[in-house]
Amino acid sequence: MTADTIAALATGAGRAGVAIVRVSGPHAGACIDALTQTPRPAPHRAALRAIAHSQTREQIDEGLVLFMPAPASFTGEDVAEFHVHGGQAIIAALIDALTSLPNVRIAEPGEFTRRAFERGKLDLTQAEAVADLVDAETEGQRKQALRQYRGELQNRIEQWRSALIAIMALCEAEIDFPDEDLPDQLAQTARPQIAALAAELASFLEDAHRGERVREGYRIAIIGAPNAGKSSLLNALAQREAAIVSDIPGTTRDVVEVRLVLAGFPVWIADTAGLREARDVVEAEGVRRALERARDADLRIAVMDSRAPEIPDAIRAHDFAVFSKSDIAPPSAEAIHAALDCELEAYVVSARTGAGMAELLAALEARVARALAAEESAPITRARHRAQIEAAHAALLRADAAFGQGAELAAEDLRLAARALGRITGRVDVEDILGEIFSRFCIGK
Repeated sequence: MTADTIAALATGAGRAGVAIVRVSGPHAGACIDALTQTPRPAPHRAALRAIAHSQTREQIDEGLVLFMPAPASFTGEDVAEFHVHGGQAIIAALIDALTSLPNVRIAEPGEFTRRAFERGKLDLTQAEAVADLVDAETEGQRKQALRQYRGELQNRIEQWRSALIAIMALCEAEIDFPDEDLPDQLAQTARPQIAALAAELASFLEDAHRGERVREGYRIAIIGAPNAGKSSLLNALAQREAAIVSDIPGTTRDVVEVRLVLAGFPVWIADTAGLREARDVVEAEGVRRALERARDADLRIAVMDSRAPEIPDAIRAHDFAVFSKSDIAPPSAEAIHAALDCELEAYVVSARTGAGMAELLAALEARVARALAAEESAPITRARHRAQIEAAHAALLRADAAFGQGAELAAEDLRLAARALGRITGRVDVEDILGEIFSRFCIGK
């Protein structure tokens, strides 16, 4: 257990009506006593107190004070909160008064949440969700972070880990207790369970990185020939002059990105250099970046001048084909049919007049919603989660293949799989296996 007590501003920096300074640790209650010189309030009850420096007795402010004794607090330690007026001078004076007390220091980044994890109040996925809730800027991000904070991903991981521990118990029992009155070939009965669990993990991984994209943003690349109207389309979608528009071909040399919120999710839309035979090294680099952005994007919008449409090679099935400059000349029926034959969604727009933009925007929102909308199962939200689930899946496949060579080899891979899953939540306990053996087979009577 940590001996020192930490303090920090829990609300946002800057002027505000109210600011909350949080204190956590064994001396949290003593901080209230020292700064108020009155009996601390009843647990979890707010009380109005005059707050003053313990040494000079100069009053800092008058505000609400709360005391939450361990373990019924966010961190699992004694926690105190001072709700004061949100002026910078008040906050600075309060923190100075707190840190002047013995064994009280400024908290390090994330230390309150880390202490909550270390005391079993949160697992690692929930601790990460706290950060995601703080950073959430869209409705989709908020909902996803809240689902993870409520423990949906943790519950799924623990279900897999519990199933894996049961399988490990079968193997370990046969290896370590051969003289006990156990069913024959217990390890062989575990093999179908391993295959089923491996299949479930594989299915969970086939999610098109939905959870990561909700956190980081759905990526759309606008591609096409020079002067096709790509920058004008970007500006129309962003509703501001984000990119330079010119009649001179090749104006856009680098990638220009704007961030939008579509269907409640963050979306990054990138305008790229025109795709053509480069005339200099700078343009060549722009074309390279355009093709790279098109390759990595979740969706590509092929912008084509309605008068001379040309479908880019970088386009893929189910991408969007946008015929621009319809106010000058509409596209031919043959051009639209060619796009449809390539399995593209075709739209006719004019960035200048706004014609067709509402339909295009609605289609983009529908595509983003289909790609990122919540599913029944909690999603993978971080590369760390995905890497450990992939490691557990690989270990299960190795365990299944190792049964022909003996249960000992299979058991080792099962342990590696359990350890990988345990790293996601931060709960790795080899004693679980022994407990499962005793409960299942009554060993030790």
